[in-house]
Amino acid sequence: MKTRTYSRRSSGLKASLAAFLACATVLPASARALPPQPLPDIELTPIGSYASGIFAQGGAEIVAHDPLTQRLYVVNAQAATVDVLDISNPAAPAKVGSINLLLFGGVANIVAVHDGLVAVAVEAVPKTDPGKVVFFDAALVPLSSVTVGALPDMLTFTHDGGHVLVANEAEPSGYGAGHVDPEGSVSVIDLKRGAANLRQRDVRTADFARFNNLAAQLKSAGVRIFGPNATVAQDLEPEYIAVSPANSLAYVTLQENNAIGIIQIQSATVVGIIPLGLKDHSLLGNALDPSDRDNGSNGPAIKIANWPVSGMYLPDSIAAYSVGAIPFLVMANEGDARDWPGFREDVRAATLNLDPTVFPDAGLLKTNANLGRLNVSSVDGDLDGDGDVDRIQAYGARSFTIRNTGGEVVFDSGDQFETILAALHGAGEVIFNSSHDNNTFDARSPSKGPEPEGLALGQAFGRTWAFIGLERVGGVMVYDITSPAESHFVTYANNRIFSPGTAINATNFGNFRDLGPEGIVFIDASDSPNGQPLVVVGNEISGTTTIYQVNQVP
Repeated sequence: MKTRTYSRRSSGLKASLAAFLACATVLPASARALPPQPLPDIELTPIGSYASGIFAQGGAEIVAHDPLTQRLYVVNAQAATVDVLDISNPAAPAKVGSINLLLFGGVANIVAVHDGLVAVAVEAVPKTDPGKVVFFDAALVPLSSVTVGALPDMLTFTHDGGHVLVANEAEPSGYGAGHVDPEGSVSVIDLKRGAANLRQRDVRTADFARFNNLAAQLKSAGVRIFGPNATVAQDLEPEYIAVSPANSLAYVTLQENNAIGIIQIQSATVVGIIPLGLKDHSLLGNALDPSDRDNGSNGPAIKIANWPVSGMYLPDSIAAYSVGAIPFLVMANEGDARDWPGFREDVRAATLNLDPTVFPDAGLLKTNANLGRLNVSSVDGDLDGDGDVDRIQAYGARSFTIRNTGGEVVFDSGDQFETILAALHGAGEVIFNSSHDNNTFDARSPSKGPEPEGLALGQAFGRTWAFIGLERVGGVMVYDITSPAESHFVTYANNRIFSPGTAINATNFGNFRDLGPEGIVFIDASDSPNGQPLVVVGNEISGTTTIYQVNQVP
């Protein structure tokens, strides 16, 4: 069955996109600028897939690759295991084993591999208790385990394998009496004595306690600190980590806080917190579709336009790379809202008390056909403290962003994701802003759109590429980021079958192939089982792990 793959050279996409752009929006100048030399286009071709048979329960989430054994380690949340797939023949991945994490306390959240050493982050029961990192050898024999912070949601090895860094997200059980809100932190595990000889003293904690007295300054700078009665350390929730090319610093996304933290690895110290700012959706090239009832009859339509809305980037995944000696950070701007017992922050824009001076057309804006359906923050936007909203703040930026290490935006993909998907919808190839568990047109427009979440970077054919997974509609967007400020769209591949109006359920989900991309990993040609660069995607709704080959287009 054919996978939908589209590139800048694809005549169908080119014609559809040109027609749509003519009537809807214009790509930002940074996305149009191309270096003068010829560029090698690439495409993603699916060559193999493994199906766990599990629907909508995280049967395939995070993926890690071990080039020494040509195995994939895949987090299976439903079974509380890490499944081990042999990809020595990438066209026929086969399950050869699994690691049962219930023996170590709970569910695996993430797995990473370095030189045959496997590290797995395991959350505790309850999740607000300290979790563990468990180490295994290539024969799946446990070597050691250490205690880390609450809800270890992500871990990664440094490039030299000397340390493992763990993002302890520390989500609350809720807010108010009887609930627990642990402190977020980053654990730094020193492996100099080897994983088999690891002791608890080899684990240090980079915490945020020293920022507790700086809440006012952080808020003023744009860091979101807003959990009811939470300290700064409790409110900050580390999500994802990127290690600097020099192995000296780590950058951790603080997703709900719209910020990143900077960790000095050797001292296990938080040395800075950088706010990420807001995306102005009223500017050309930053348009969005905010409603699923915008066709004039309270039904769905594609209505990508500029609106008086500020998007909070709220990135999930982050990766680092260098151009020459200059490091850059790449982030997938998923967006996330807190919704726990005792506190929920997101509301429909129709419920906001808008400042009549800033929004003289508030009544019109709050209709379903305009902004009324958009999920927005109830805790942000009252800039002058008078009780009404002066700035509408929505979740996520529906894009990916490249920043310098000071947090300044070098490139943002603007409204390109939704624009490309709209063009493909018009060609009958995808269902615009459908979700990962339905075939409903326009369903996700009020809430983060295609929702970019997973991210991987890789080098092939003399260029550097970013692979961005769209959690809801599915598929992988590919950009050439060799020159950060001139980054540009190259191709989009989606191994999903769309069927307008057809329900997706536990009985028929296999008919739709890949649903809900979560984790993405790039395999360099030098590490690949077939000598070609590969991209592997774990799909949490369909429970499938799919291998794409990266092919150069002549």
